[in-house]
Amino acid sequence: MGDPARILVGLTDEPITGDRLQRETGDPGCGALVTFLGTVRDEHHGRAVERLDYSAYPAMAEREMRKIAEEIVERWEARVVVILHRTGTLGIGEVSVGIGLSFPHRRESFEALRHAIDTFKESVPIWKREHFTDGEAVWVEGS
Repeated sequence: MGDPARILVGLTDEPITGDRLQRETGDPGCGALVTFLGTVRDEHHGRAVERLDYSAYPAMAEREMRKIAEEIVERWEARVVVILHRTGTLGIGEVSVGIGLSFPHRRESFEALRHAIDTFKESVPIWKREHFTDGEAVWVEGS
């Protein structure tokens, strides 16, 4: 095989954009780049949401994110894996999680992307607190 895969994972308090994911995930040897952007919704179970607060245990979160990335490289032979998650307060429509994957061909890209976000939700220690427009705030399991 060619050069080793590139992996970038991390927590950030800076905005995550599709442009950034595309820039970070680009690889001239790849014909498929897939991205996932998870955004803050304006409702949860029929209740109007005002904002979300995300917090994390950074060392453990980044370790788990790296495990996911390494599995994507090993199992699907991704050339580039980028997994980023915001911390702090996010408003409606802001991106909380971004995943970008590059592959030589598209075939494996969609399955790998689905696995990345599903595994992330199950295993990465990130917590969110939903603030509703009625003033109540609750912690929600899974980011």
